[in-house]
Amino acid sequence: MGSARRPAAETPKGFRDYFGNDVTKRAKMLGAIAEVFEKYGFQALETPAVENLDALGKFLPDVDQPNEGVFAWKESPGWLALRYDLTAPLARVAAQHRNVLPSPYRRYAIGPVWRNEKPGPGRYRQFYQCDADTVGSASMASDAENCLLVSEALEAAGIDHGEYVVRINNRKLLDGILENAGLSTADGDATRNVVLRALDKLDRIGERGVAALLQDGRKDESGDFTRGAGLSSDQTDVIVSFLKATAGNPQATLGILSSSVGSSDIGIQAVREVEAIAELLEAQGFGSDRLKVDPTVVRGLGYYTGPVLEAELTFQIRDEEGRLRRFGSVAGGGRYDGLVKRFTGQNVPATGVSIGVDRLLAALEARQGTADKEVGPVVVTVMDRDRMHEYMAMAGELRSAGMKAEVFLGNAKNFGRQMKYADQRNSPIAVIQGEQERTRDMVILKDLVLGSKIASGATLDEWKKHEAQIEVPRSSLVKKIAQMLASDSD
Repeated sequence: MGSARRPAAETPKGFRDYFGNDVTKRAKMLGAIAEVFEKYGFQALETPAVENLDALGKFLPDVDQPNEGVFAWKESPGWLALRYDLTAPLARVAAQHRNVLPSPYRRYAIGPVWRNEKPGPGRYRQFYQCDADTVGSASMASDAENCLLVSEALEAAGIDHGEYVVRINNRKLLDGILENAGLSTADGDATRNVVLRALDKLDRIGERGVAALLQDGRKDESGDFTRGAGLSSDQTDVIVSFLKATAGNPQATLGILSSSVGSSDIGIQAVREVEAIAELLEAQGFGSDRLKVDPTVVRGLGYYTGPVLEAELTFQIRDEEGRLRRFGSVAGGGRYDGLVKRFTGQNVPATGVSIGVDRLLAALEARQGTADKEVGPVVVTVMDRDRMHEYMAMAGELRSAGMKAEVFLGNAKNFGRQMKYADQRNSPIAVIQGEQERTRDMVILKDLVLGSKIASGATLDEWKKHEAQIEVPRSSLVKKIAQMLASDSD
């Protein structure tokens, strides 16, 4: 018999592995954002990764069937699926526990979601989301608060004031324009959904691409063809011209939009809602330097029913070909008053915002140019395996003093391999105690940070000020390493 076939050591298509620095940077950023959410009164909620498929609904962009776009499987008596966002599970929770939850119910949630979509550069099938939602409030103050919340969360994560703008729109405005164009505004209408999905792609495919999707369809660079909405040229012109209805400040843009919706009742209501949000934000000092009323904000998910928002980063980065471009959207959200109704049959107003964790991390890294390496542990080298208990005691003392430390547990025969390991771990200091040092009750401390600087051209003064390798009494191990770590961080 032949040998068994070996499995390929590769991640599934559209997925990725996250290593130490990526994981810790994400945790630190999410911790800062969670503090902002809690400061605003939101309570943490964690739901299962798996939901009943019918509870998720048919809300993913670019798909029309419940088993498209999600990872689902048959399990008696129905189907189960991995959640594709954190909002649909919230609607289920709000309906299931409505008799015990406070109203309004304000919750935040952080975790991975899964979408069975075509992967591409920077587009993965598993990614993190970070949401805050208010269920049970119809007040436009809740929608205004979404803008304040996402603004403060971005700044807590490391985005500076002036490096982002919050763009707001209203799905009812779009319905008013569709009404003027002679199209249906009913939820679930196939043509309406295709139109909304086309408009949501404006920043990626441009005005001509959107116009193609509004009419017969569009073929992308890979040759894949997306069927269009089948609108006439006149209907397309009405919608595309609406997307250009912007001015220098929110009030001026609202004036243009008010004219665009004409006598449409739903359009007039939409203008008033956006106006109320803008006034509330202005009163909080959140004006045109950060707020923009923008008809191009659509949000592809089909459950939005009112005001929608996107937070866009305004600084430029260089793409893979070295060209300067704006980074774009890293957060979005809006009002979805019909989502809980699917379970209860009763209208339950709700609104929220979602931060794209991976995109925000990528933006921070792109702005900094290179990713900061996480400082690793102090590595205690092993010169004699029979003295392992002594080396473990050194590491234990360092950990008890609040420092990261570990004993090298690989092949200890090769000292060069131990130094290579310390370098791979980005260790700041290596502790060395051979037989000669032990006889004199001394230890050698090798400053790997300074050693790296010297290797890359440190000055003579820097060398004299801080030697790269010193010998200290064993009893001074903890105190001296603490001093060296403090010095390296200066």
